[in-house]
Amino acid sequence: MSQKIKLKIYPKMVNGLSGVIQGGVSAEDFSAVTKMSLADSKMILEEFIKNDIGSKKDENYYFEDGDKLKIAVKLLEKGHPIDEISVALDWRDFEGLTGEILSSKNFAVIKNMILTKPRMEIDVIGIRLGIAILIDCKHWKRYSSSALQTAVKKQIERTKHYVEKTPGSMAVPVIVTLYEDKINFIENVPIVPIFQFSSFIDEFYGNIDQMKTIETN
Repeated sequence: MSQKIKLKIYPKMVNGLSGVIQGGVSAEDFSAVTKMSLADSKMILEEFIKNDIGSKKDENYYFEDGDKLKIAVKLLEKGHPIDEISVALDWRDFEGLTGEILSSKNFAVIKNMILTKPRMEIDVIGIRLGIAILIDCKHWKRYSSSALQTAVKKQIERTKHYVEKTPGSMAVPVIVTLYEDKINFIENVPIVPIFQFSSFIDEFYGNIDQMKTIETN
C-alpha cells in the first residue's frame, strides 16, 4: 500500500465491499452482488481503479488479495461504522493487506506458517536484513487490555518456537489490529493498528531497540 489512497467516498461505498472479490467481475455482476444500480456500480468500480485498487481489462474488473481491506481502512478513516464494514470482510482480507504492505517494503513474506511440536500457526511473517517480524492479525474484535496481554504472551511463545526451529534467526513479535487508534506496547511487543502499519514498518529498524527481540541462544 505504497500509494496514498485518495478515494472519493460515495454513500453506497460500504455496500460495494461485498462485490470486491478476487478474480474478474463485470459491472453487471458487481451490481447483482451489491444490489446497487449499474450506474452506481460503474462509478464506484472506476473510483477503485483510479486509486490503483484492482485493474480493468476487457470491461472486467480484477481484484487481488488485500484490495478489499484497503478500501475498508479508508472507509474507517472517513468515519463509517466498523460494524457495517466488518460484515463484508474476513480474516483473509486482513492478513492479505498486512502481507502486501510488507512485500511493498521489500520483505520476503510467508503467510499461515505452521510450526510443529507443539503445533502453532503464525499469521504473517516478514523477513528482511536477517530479522523476522512475526505478526498475529487480530480481526475486528474490540480487545480489552487483558485480552491483548494474553495475545501478546501467545505471540511471544510462537516467536520463541519459530526461533528454536530457525537456527541463527532473530525475530520480533508484533500484534496488528484494526480497531486500535494508536501504537501501544505490552511487554515491549508493539500493538499496531493496520492503518499505521506501513509507517511502523518504515521506522522499524530505527526503533528495534525499543521492541522485544528473540534470537537463538
